[in-house]
Amino acid sequence: MKRKLGSKLYIALFLLFMYLPILVLIAFSFNESRSRSHWTGFTFAWYNKLFHNQEIWSAVLNTLIIAIIASIVATAIGTVSAVGVHFLGKRFKRIMILLTNLPIVNPEIVTGVSLMLMFTFLRVEMGFKTLILAHVSFNVPYIIFNVLPKLKQMDKHLCDAAMDLGCNWVQVFFKVILPEISPGVMAGFLMAIAFSLDDFVVSYFTSGPPYLKTYFLAMFLGMVLTLLLEQFGLEKAF
Repeated sequence: MKRKLGSKLYIALFLLFMYLPILVLIAFSFNESRSRSHWTGFTFAWYNKLFHNQEIWSAVLNTLIIAIIASIVATAIGTVSAVGVHFLGKRFKRIMILLTNLPIVNPEIVTGVSLMLMFTFLRVEMGFKTLILAHVSFNVPYIIFNVLPKLKQMDKHLCDAAMDLGCNWVQVFFKVILPEISPGVMAGFLMAIAFSLDDFVVSYFTSGPPYLKTYFLAMFLGMVLTLLLEQFGLEKAF
């Protein structure tokens, strides 16, 4: 009984520690002043400015478009790649899995700078195309690692049976393999959308000047501007 009470108390404290700062942030978003430490009064003014800020809504639209396109492309590439890796021999399969792990273990800033240097070397103009290519590149490994476990669970004789019945490899993929691995494909697709929506570092280095803003990029630049204004005492002028 005491152990159950202690575990529940621990979970409650953990959730409070995780979510209390978010609740405080939400509460202070209704504060009349810009201060994050002194409450001066309740207002909807900041939300009114948010909903009338065309730059923010443009950034949100860019974020959604890039996330959806990049996730669809990454899911297609990652699914086919996972099937290819699954049917490799043990030696080459191990090498491909190690190579697939590299983008995941790399710090985001390394990935971002590397992609920026590659696009610059290839003389690719920074913008919408580079953002989509960058998002696809860091999403593909997550698709592969979501699909591979479902391929391992699949009965290895299903493909042989389908081919014995007259199917070619394209028909085997769409009629046998894809239905079996669809939960992994969907999980990878949703994870890719989440990573694309959440990304800032890679987008910062591959958006190029002038910035094609995504939501988190616009939010970061807005935070920097606000801090600078507060530092020099100019926030009242705006």
